[in-house]
Amino acid sequence: MFVGLDMGTSVAKAVAYAEDGTALRAESTSLSLGGRGEHVEQDVEEVVRAATDVLAAVTGGRTPALVALTGQGDGLWLVDTGGRPVRPALSWMDGRAGDLVGRWMADGTADHLYRRTGNVLFPGSPGPLLAWLDRNEPASLDAATTAACCKDVLHLRLTGERGTDLSDASVPFLDPRTRAYSPDALTALGLGHRAELLPPIATTLPYGEARGRTPGLPDGTPVTSGPYDLPACAIGAGVTEPGDGLLIVGTTLACQVVVERVAFDDEPVGFHLATARPDRHLRALPAMTGTVALDWVLGITGSSHDQVSALLGDTPRGARGVAALPYLSPSGERAPFVDPTARAEFTGLDLRASRADLVRAMCEAIAFAARHCLEAAGLTGELAVCGGGTRSLGWLRLFADVLGRPLRVARGPETGARGAVLAGIASRGPAFGRGVDVAAWTAPEVVVDPDPAGVEFYDRAYIDYLFRVASARERWQGPADTR
Repeated sequence: MFVGLDMGTSVAKAVAYAEDGTALRAESTSLSLGGRGEHVEQDVEEVVRAATDVLAAVTGGRTPALVALTGQGDGLWLVDTGGRPVRPALSWMDGRAGDLVGRWMADGTADHLYRRTGNVLFPGSPGPLLAWLDRNEPASLDAATTAACCKDVLHLRLTGERGTDLSDASVPFLDPRTRAYSPDALTALGLGHRAELLPPIATTLPYGEARGRTPGLPDGTPVTSGPYDLPACAIGAGVTEPGDGLLIVGTTLACQVVVERVAFDDEPVGFHLATARPDRHLRALPAMTGTVALDWVLGITGSSHDQVSALLGDTPRGARGVAALPYLSPSGERAPFVDPTARAEFTGLDLRASRADLVRAMCEAIAFAARHCLEAAGLTGELAVCGGGTRSLGWLRLFADVLGRPLRVARGPETGARGAVLAGIASRGPAFGRGVDVAAWTAPEVVVDPDPAGVEFYDRAYIDYLFRVASARERWQGPADTR
């Protein structure tokens, strides 16, 4: 039995898998977010308790051959030598460093960093958050010994081992040429004196053995950490060849394409996440929009998730002229462009607009955002899809029409947990998982084909969407200075 543990933003999920990839049992529990305004934080101890609870529930008294961790990336989790928090974790959704990012974009620092690392800056990534704390809350950094990401804090608590993997190390400090932290990147953000806070990077994955009488996890159980949820989902969906991509329709709209080189000289956009192979990177464009934007519209219209397919059927393509931009995050947008001032909008409204029109307009806008990201990432091959948004067949068909290609729905449950297990097995050597058939573990559950009429309609509508995005970006910058 192999166990994958995926510590998401709002849910902790654990799945026990048989050797053939069949899910034996899945457990989950909700997680809360705190803070106020632009400050979005999480209680580290609540996250640790949730992890141990779902582990105990899913193992059911059996000893797993491996526990493989994955989880939300970015943010900033400050802990001491024992993995105890020195303050609440700063979420990847946190916007307090928005002004810093805007300043770095204006003075060329962000562009310089991209040319060094292949990654853009956004307010919720570790670099800007570290820099904000260094300026505004240095005592927290002084008290910490490690500035980590979620899964690595959990690994430290379970095993006592301090470290991170190449995927979480990538943003924003990894030099992909050396596969080590870039001193130049740290200096550019004024953080050279905080370098010791960064955990060591494991050449494969951080590995340790459970200790400390964790409920449901006997001492000595092998535990691996990583990759984080985006690349873990790619592995779980079988996305490994150059040109192939993965769309995660989750809280965020995470778009990834496998590439063979880092596009240092291209327009700065998105991230290049290092993998176990030096000649393979995931070009990731994780938008800040996703199901969170649909949730908001469902809330204001008094609708529920199980009504989405029916609502999509109650209004035609184009939502009778109602259109939306899906940028509802308080910290703006990070892909396929970075703009902390990005905001959502509806256009084409009049008294005849129905709740179905509003829901369809937002579903279409989110799908357009996915196409925008995947085109920027260089998608040329097959496309897999996973995430909570795929539960709506009507929305999945809409995605296929907007994207103009078949969608390979990844095998469930929990593609990220599945990918973490496969990555953990691979990191331990071929003998460890000799009975595991990777192709069977990653075969799609179903393939959703596009409707040619829908593809033709949305090809035209997508041009209008791009025009509305460009117009909105001019408005977000405010009126021109005419003095």
